[in-house]
Amino acid sequence: MLSIGELARASGLTVSALRFYDRCGVLTPTLVDPVNGYRWYTAAQVTPARLVAGLRRVGMPLAGITAALRLRDDPARVGRLLDAHLRRLEDGLADARRELSRVRALIDPEESWMTTRITLSPAALAAAVDAVRFAVGTDPDLPVLGGVLLDVESDGVRLVATDRYRMALARAGGRVDGPPVRALLPAAAVDEFRALLDTGGQEQAYLTIAAGRVSITVADAEAGASVLPYEFTDYRRLLHRPAGAPARQVPVDVATLRAALRAGTPAVTREHEGVALPVTVLGVDDRDGLRLVGAAELAGPDPTDLLVGVNGDFLLDALDAAGGPQLVLELDGPIAPLAVRRPDDEDTFSILMPIRL
Repeated sequence: MLSIGELARASGLTVSALRFYDRCGVLTPTLVDPVNGYRWYTAAQVTPARLVAGLRRVGMPLAGITAALRLRDDPARVGRLLDAHLRRLEDGLADARRELSRVRALIDPEESWMTTRITLSPAALAAAVDAVRFAVGTDPDLPVLGGVLLDVESDGVRLVATDRYRMALARAGGRVDGPPVRALLPAAAVDEFRALLDTGGQEQAYLTIAAGRVSITVADAEAGASVLPYEFTDYRRLLHRPAGAPARQVPVDVATLRAALRAGTPAVTREHEGVALPVTVLGVDDRDGLRLVGAAELAGPDPTDLLVGVNGDFLLDALDAAGGPQLVLELDGPIAPLAVRRPDDEDTFSILMPIRL
């Protein structure tokens, strides 16, 4: 048996950390002396303790550490947890770089005149625009949502649009010259740029962001627009699922699902801002396929059922924008967003906010 101090030295965790993980039920001692309360561990607990220490050092949340310990005999699932956490760390670093660029511009106004130029395929940029355009907001009281965010990264540009009820993301790779930058392009300019991309043929497209403007050049044609003067929502925060069990991924045939949505009757109606809103309810059948849930079934649902309610018209829009005959829907319960993904492109997807059933 190892005392708590011996396990601390063997694992790299402090004694106080071991006490904390005991209280949380993550790493409990094999024996607690009923007289003096001393904690005792076995040699077999050294490796799990070292795993906890490593995950703690890289900032893994408690839920993720718990899941990694529970699944440590399944390397593939633990690997997915680690990959997801690494993406969160990389996104955080990219966000920090962008924020520091804005800070430098506030300190030194000349920084704000720096130019970023992206060279990319017109077809790739057109596909990215088509994948997100449907989610642009139209509420005049929320002008910050009335455009598409161009989030320039080191090797391309990510496009993001949302109207609060749905969000769409897509990415176009390319060569980036200049610092990372964000620009919120008005919807009218997005449409103008999109029309220009159809004239490009095999030519490259050039996006230039500088001094509060975005311009695009394709072949001999050019267009430009001023960016919207708003701070776009922190979309990355909305994309990070809590560490733990992954969402259920359900492959769907788009034509079949589209026909079922158009022919079916929404299961329930919910009032939203004084308007009756039909709700389409999705579930998973006993063969792990997608099913549309009817009103009668909702009267006494099985508590083990994985159900989510969404706006059926929004789901149709997402299917049309995603393209392709096969897609993957991610269901994660009645209060988690529904994700619509392409099976071969992890950077292009949309999420629909759930409607409480």
